Amino acid sequence: MASNILQLPFRRTHPVSLADAITQYISSKYDQRPDMFAEDLLIIDRLRSEAINVQEPHISGISRLVTYAAQLKWIGGKFPIDIGVDFSWYPAFGFNTSRPVSQNNLRFELANITFNLAALYSQLAFSLNRTTSDGLKQACNYFCQAAGVLAHLRTDIIPDLRSSPPEDMDDVTLESLELLLLAQAQECFWQKAVKDGLKDASIARLAAKVSDFYADSGDLAVKSNAISTDWIHHMTAKHHHFAAAAQYRQSLDCLEKRKYGEEVARLRDSLLCINEALKEARWINRTVLGDLNGLKSRVTEDLKRAEKDNDVIYLNPIPPKSELKTIERASMVAAKATSQVTDAISMLGDNGPLGQPLFSKLVPYAVHIAASIYSDRRDRLINDTIIGGLETMTDKLRDLLSSLNLPGSLQALEKPLGLPPTLVSHAEEMRQQDGQYRLRRSLEDTAKIKANDKAVYQEGVEILAAEKAEDDAARRKYGTERWSREASEVAGLKVYTTSTEINGYFTSAQSSDELVERKMKDSEAVFRVLTGTNRDLEAYVPSSRRAAITPEAERESIRLRSCLNDVSRLENRRKRRIQTVKDKGRSDDINPVLLKEAARLEREFPMQPIQASQFEELFEQHLRLYDADVEMVDQEQHEQEQLAAQVREANRAFTKAHKGDASMREREKALQELETGYLKYKEIISNLEVGRKFYNDLAKIVARFRDDSKAFVHQRRMEASQLEADISNITAMASLNISRPPQHQPPPQAQAPYAAPLQAQVRPSAPPTSANPLTAPQPTRTGPTPGMWTPDMGIRFGK
Repeated sequence: MASNILQLPFRRTHPVSLADAITQYISSKYDQRPDMFAEDLLIIDRLRSEAINVQEPHISGISRLVTYAAQLKWIGGKFPIDIGVDFSWYPAFGFNTSRPVSQNNLRFELANITFNLAALYSQLAFSLNRTTSDGLKQACNYFCQAAGVLAHLRTDIIPDLRSSPPEDMDDVTLESLELLLLAQAQECFWQKAVKDGLKDASIARLAAKVSDFYADSGDLAVKSNAISTDWIHHMTAKHHHFAAAAQYRQSLDCLEKRKYGEEVARLRDSLLCINEALKEARWINRTVLGDLNGLKSRVTEDLKRAEKDNDVIYLNPIPPKSELKTIERASMVAAKATSQVTDAISMLGDNGPLGQPLFSKLVPYAVHIAASIYSDRRDRLINDTIIGGLETMTDKLRDLLSSLNLPGSLQALEKPLGLPPTLVSHAEEMRQQDGQYRLRRSLEDTAKIKANDKAVYQEGVEILAAEKAEDDAARRKYGTERWSREASEVAGLKVYTTSTEINGYFTSAQSSDELVERKMKDSEAVFRVLTGTNRDLEAYVPSSRRAAITPEAERESIRLRSCLNDVSRLENRRKRRIQTVKDKGRSDDINPVLLKEAARLEREFPMQPIQASQFEELFEQHLRLYDADVEMVDQEQHEQEQLAAQVREANRAFTKAHKGDASMREREKALQELETGYLKYKEIISNLEVGRKFYNDLAKIVARFRDDSKAFVHQRRMEASQLEADISNITAMASLNISRPPQHQPPPQAQAPYAAPLQAQVRPSAPPTSANPLTAPQPTRTGPTPGMWTPDMGIRFGK
């Protein structure tokens, strides 16, 4: 049906399953299972189906398109744009509307859905009854919304497409269509003003702006490769039409203000504009042409009357066009898209008008990486800076005591006969724990876990090696041109990188294991004494004769003992602090904070994938939880330096006041060896616990590596099987040869690459004797066309 306005056509597409691609991506890239999102997967396909089937101007289509577009923006921040679906859309404009454009691009899908929303608004405006004031008002609103949607598409979506837009979605085309919609919106407002009887001067200003919009739209349309010439002619005609209408309305205002000469000048210019518009008469529809002719009749009649009145009665000079004051413009429309279009992400939520955001419980892969990065930094801070710093200070303090032969020298003096109570308690502790057996058992248990980890890891490595060998063999067999898929290391970069990392773990852990074994071997003799009976201890520790202790020596020994007690309290306090920091680290879960930050990034930067680097500031803020612990390490260092100085001074004074005989020095040495042995026992126990925890944690990593290797190899083998089948089919088709019997060989001049299966032989007939149409000739079937296969021919296959 002919109309004086235009409507944007819908873009069409074919059904595809977005859910299948998302399922595959979640399976391969995330630690979560796709079945956790079964309902979301059903919904996303349903939303797409509802959106692409909006092909009629009905108001219900708005919510379908807007809802699907909002979900596309939302999931654009969770998945890559090339998720694995080829979206095929037919252009709405241009010469290739029957040839679809396909892109593996979520934003391409969003762009097409957004365009269809603009088309729907324009068609809703087109379908309204514009003979009433309410209809004109609603049509104007729809056109403005359509223009706003196109503006959002042009400025916000297309620039982030990351690929070349379709021919009818380039910047020039979209801006031209946007201005066309604004022109039609302004035209509706102008028509309502005429219907409501506004002043002629106001109507003239409205018409002048309509003309401007059509002119700007037409100028851009000429630069577009997609907008048809019919539309360009329409825009040009409307531009001149409303320029004429503006001058006509201004002439009526001049008549009212008794500016008779200016009235004539404006009517003459209006007629010139109409004649310019009528130059497009061959290409515009009859409704637009009828509007022009109606305006021309009115202007012509008014011009005759005005010229006659001025020539006979008023005799006012008629100013040239250059002296006419330019008509002011009154723009009453603007491109305005609803917040559901421009701020769709904020409309999703528990009580949001566009429903729940899909896959909201899917943790972005960048969040997993960020959590891992934070865990590594936190563990390094705790283990290396805090715990490592405290343990290093404790080791230095023990080395200092050992170098001063403490507490052996003091114990030898305090108890020259028998065994010191501290030594007895340490030996009893080791006996109750069955120290040597416990060490051997812990070492064996750790070795079993390590061997199991290596076996699982080796299984994954062998699976990858077998697949690589198969791929290399196929590449040698078929050649790189036919066997064109990526090499195993490239296709499975992630799993091969994991393999290298795990191998590095085993290598570094091996040196630690060897160090622990050397410690055990070096201290084995002392451990046997400590885990033996008290008689064994007494036999190992020689007694010395009771020496007379001077008051000075007794005073210095008490002072030294007080310092050693301070050392013991310091060590016990550090153990408690170390445990507190470990508990703090275990309870430190940054995931809720990361998810909150990720949600903020998704809202503020929709359609932009989240990167782990975006959480750097958050890491720094969260690690400030351990600032007090770092300061505590510095404080402990300061206290230890003071205590070490006190121990050196007390030991120097004690050594000066007390000079023992040879038997006492032997006793001091034995007691010191046993004390050092007990400390070494505690150290090895701690090392073995750390080793067992390391290999238990590594067991989960190698198990996942093996499973990932199996999945990768399974997928690669399926690809290889399909590729081999394709190569075999191509080879078989290439070797197929259809024989031609000698009797059917065509003459040389009749040979052609292809021949029609049937040829109609038409005999020339006599020329017609009347004007009646000729009767269509009946095709006559002849023998087989040369080069055509028939059932009696044999088929010869090439060797």
